[in-house]
Amino acid sequence: MISPEKMEVLKYYNQGLDLYRRRNFTEAKKYFQKCLEIIPDDGPSQIYIERCDYFIQNPPPPDWDGVFVMTTK
Repeated sequence: MISPEKMEVLKYYNQGLDLYRRRNFTEAKKYFQKCLEIIPDDGPSQIYIERCDYFIQNPPPPDWDGVFVMTTK
């Protein structure tokens, strides 16, 4: 069974992911941050916050397909 906390994180995460895919990175980041307020070490949310920060500063091209290409190892 999934805990109520994880269910809440899943709800916020899915909302954030939807916004991310629609290129609304500022709003998406807010939902991923809500996830971290509930589960501070949620790795996927941490990664998406970093990606949102990147895309806020470096918007993807108009034909972006949602894929994040790592430029460093």
